[in-house]
Amino acid sequence: MQYMFDDKGKRYLDGSGGIATVSCGHCHPQVVDAIVHQTERLQHSTILYMNHAVTDFAEALASKFPGDLKVVFFTNSGTEANELALMMARLYSGCHDVISIRSGYHGNAVATMAATAQSSYKFNVVQTGVHHAQNPDQYRGMFGSDGSKYARDVDEIITYGTSGRVAAFISEAIQGVGGVMELALGYLTAAYSSIRKAAHGVVPDIETMAKGIGNGIPLGAVVTTPEIAKVLAHPTYFNTFGGNPVCAAAGLAVLNVIEKEKLQQNAFTVGSYLKERLTCLKDKYEIIGDVRGRGLMLGVELVKDPQLKSPAKVEAVALMEQMKGTILIYQYHTWAYW
Repeated sequence: MQYMFDDKGKRYLDGSGGIATVSCGHCHPQVVDAIVHQTERLQHSTILYMNHAVTDFAEALASKFPGDLKVVFFTNSGTEANELALMMARLYSGCHDVISIRSGYHGNAVATMAATAQSSYKFNVVQTGVHHAQNPDQYRGMFGSDGSKYARDVDEIITYGTSGRVAAFISEAIQGVGGVMELALGYLTAAYSSIRKAAHGVVPDIETMAKGIGNGIPLGAVVTTPEIAKVLAHPTYFNTFGGNPVCAAAGLAVLNVIEKEKLQQNAFTVGSYLKERLTCLKDKYEIIGDVRGRGLMLGVELVKDPQLKSPAKVEAVALMEQMKGTILIYQYHTWAYW
């Protein structure tokens, strides 16, 4: 279920899903059973010693990816996963420069903080080797929904800001902290083309994930190819708690629940309906500047003026206050998601 209860027993709809982590609902019986069962068998071993909980989840997860993406490294968070991915890309390519997108969020450690492009999430520590490309923002961007035009900035960064070679391009599929922002259509295709040319045939191909894969359990993963994975063989890479058997058992249970209960299809169906209804409200009220997102990852942007698109900060806070009695939401500065 996706509900939470206060100390008086009042029920609330968790609209944020534990900050986009509780993909199967809170305390799903199958996930809880998997955690309890694995805890009773083996609570911890480290990945230096293989066990069925880790290998079973790794095989199941890798089977969902195309081509040669068959090697899995487990971490404890998305920050760790992205840190590892950036290190692998730099080691494999022999380059240090990385390109990320403005408004993107990738983590709060040194390399991922450098890749993050929002001052609210960056501390004053040394952050090098990352160039931030123009955000392909379909709502506020200068090129609207023309992704190929935004991607020209990637070419210019490579030409004027690097040696002509880069280690990686890192991007969220949909920006979360950046405002549930879908990238303009055609942007990634054009950006990837530029990166491949700049890498002179070296194409680090790495997928990272966390949050919802553990239903709230600390769990992240990096999936890559055997060729790229070799860069971690010498010196040896290991993560003490990454691949913890209890976390891995939870991850496998989550994957099974998502498939068995058709949660992706449900998110698409319910999310499409919700987006349609929110769009109807947008057509009726000028304060709603934009409705965007996919599935149940939706964002509603409130503006003072539909032409100037200036954020309606006061109104957004007031709306959130009114919703507190029925729905849990969370706020990132001027952004509010539900």
